[in-house]
Order: sequence, then structure tokens, then C-alpha cells
Amino acid sequence: MNIEAEWMRGGTSKCWVFETQHPQHSRTNWDELLPRLFGSPDSRQIDGVGGATSTTSKAMILSRPEDDAVDVEFTFAQVGIEEAAVDWGSNCGNCSAVVGLYAIEKGWVIPDGDSTRIVTRNTNTGQIIIQRVDTPAGALPIVPDAQMPGVVFPGYKVGLGFQDPAGKTTGHLLPTGAPADVIAAGGTRWNVSMIDAGAPVVIVRAEQLGLDTARYDTWKPGVELQLETLDVIRREAAVRMGMVSTPGEAARAVPKLAIVGPPTGPECDVNVMMLSMGRPHPALAITGSIALTLAARTPGTILNAITGSTSEAVLKLRTPAGVIETWSEEHEGTLLVGVDRTARTIATSIIHLPETLGNAVEASLATATR
Repeated sequence: MNIEAEWMRGGTSKCWVFETQHPQHSRTNWDELLPRLFGSPDSRQIDGVGGATSTTSKAMILSRPEDDAVDVEFTFAQVGIEEAAVDWGSNCGNCSAVVGLYAIEKGWVIPDGDSTRIVTRNTNTGQIIIQRVDTPAGALPIVPDAQMPGVVFPGYKVGLGFQDPAGKTTGHLLPTGAPADVIAAGGTRWNVSMIDAGAPVVIVRAEQLGLDTARYDTWKPGVELQLETLDVIRREAAVRMGMVSTPGEAARAVPKLAIVGPPTGPECDVNVMMLSMGRPHPALAITGSIALTLAARTPGTILNAITGSTSEAVLKLRTPAGVIETWSEEHEGTLLVGVDRTARTIATSIIHLPETLGNAVEASLATATR
């Protein structure tokens, strides 16, 4: 069995991009297919195309909808590494940046002016993301030249605007109805804020973890010593947010967990370290940054206590990879919360699968390959 796919970088993540007619209708087949393609379960993913890290074991499944209001519909899959499982519970903002670029490169959308607008819809959350790809003189630059924190080499600039992002998973910006709550874990009562925008996120104060807020560079080892307790907090938050009935049912990818502390200089508004699949993220989940942006705008949250109620349109978040800026704008009653990323196609590939996975999967792949 051979499967055509593109290997692409979006933001600080990499993903394999597949085409299909109806990605949300065939998830059972993809649940079986993707782990084998990626080489899971195996911590090295040695017999597959996975990158053996949470930021490189990802897939995007794209389709062209009949809805004229949307240019591209896409489904994100977080593929397990040490388990043969796929998490469909949220979107990946970094990988979302590949969707608009892919549409232009494949001729689905024709460049229009110096910036081309692509309307995309994520099926995991129902979120509309307005993407703007730089196309000077009506074409992609011959050589991509846009830079971003956390990536050594340039790519094509892609702006991602999440349209009215609040409550796409739970139905509410504040799933518990309160801007701050208390969760008991590890013998401690933790002050947290739970936000649903872009993705569900539980926010924890760095001070409660004993982290030195004046020395952001020392956070990672301190966080790694408390991963077990942080996962208990995250799983309890999943219950509080109405996502699952018991902590054991919580997905690996969501809710996300962010640790925040006061800024240590004028170059940022807040220091942030986010967990991804149970480990410190090397940069920042973009869907998580959307949640943090709305948390900063919401009085009473842990983050708002740090940033204050500001009218500034830009929020500067310090991450392990550098400072990431998010932006907010309102137009005719619609709120767009966004961030600029870069994206690039790395390879066009034919992936060889050595064994047959069954008639149902093969039937699904008949529409998944070009």
C-alpha cells in the first residue's frame, strides 16, 4: 500500500499532510492507519515517518468543502509515540499554518494581491481560522524569507486569525463559570484558571511550583520534577471543564497546561512554559497562545493579575524559543485573535506501508490519496 503525502513545517511543529474527501467521517480508519505510518508504538518511531517527539508526530488531513464560504477544511491528528493511539481532541495552531500555504501551492486558492486570504475550518473544534499568506505581486516569493522565534531557517509568512475563538470545545470561555478556581493535587491546593479559546487550557502560577520567577532559564528542570503532579492537575481540570467524567478519561493533548509568571523585562508581558503531551513544550502551542490571550483580557484570571487590564492589541509571551506576539482585533462584531507564523514544504513523498490494514482502511485511502 502506497500513500502520497507532503511533509511540511508549520511554525515550530512538523506534520504529514494528507488529502481526503471527508476527513471527519473516517477517523476510525485513520486511528488504525496513522500509528502504523508513524511507527507507533515505539519511542523512536524507527519503522515509520514520525519524528519521535510531540511536535513532530502530527498529521493534517485536508479536504475541499462544498461550502463556498470555506476554502479548506482540515482535521488535526496528534499521533501517539509510545502508544498506538491518535488524539483528535484539539487543533494544532502551529500546524494550521501549513493549510493556507498548501492550498496555494496545490492551486486550490489562487494568489490575490500582496496578501492572499484563505478561509479555513478546523473540524476538531469547528474553529474558523482566517489565514493570510504573503504573496507579493500575486505570487509566493521564489525564496521564502520570513523569520520567526524557535525556527532557524525562514519560511513563508502566514498570519492566523482565530475567529471568535471562545468556547469552541466546551461551549464557554470560562468552562467552570469562574475566572479562577482551586484544584487539589499532590497534597496542595492549586490556584488555577481554566480557559477555552483556541484550545482548553489550565493555567498555573509559577510561584506555586517553587519556580524562580526572576530566572526564567531555570524553569524547565523545576517543571520536569513536577510533571506527575501537573498531570494530576490537568486531568482534574478536564473533569471540571466538563470534557470528561473522570480524570482517567482525559486525553493526552487536552486540556493543555500553561505555567505563567511575571515578566522579567520590558520585552515581554508574561513568562510562559506550556506542556505538550506531558513534557515542556520547546516553544508554545499556538492554540494555547490564543487561550492565554483571552485569559489576559478576562478580569479575575491568574494571567490577568499579571498583565493587568490593558487595551493593548498585542500580547508578548516569553517562551523557551523566544518572545511570541499575539494580536487581537474586532471588526463588525467579530473578534479575531491571532499570531503570525511561517511555514514551508519540506518534501513530497510516497509512504510505503508493508502490510495491509484491512479493506475499510484501503477504501478510505482511495479518497485520501491524489
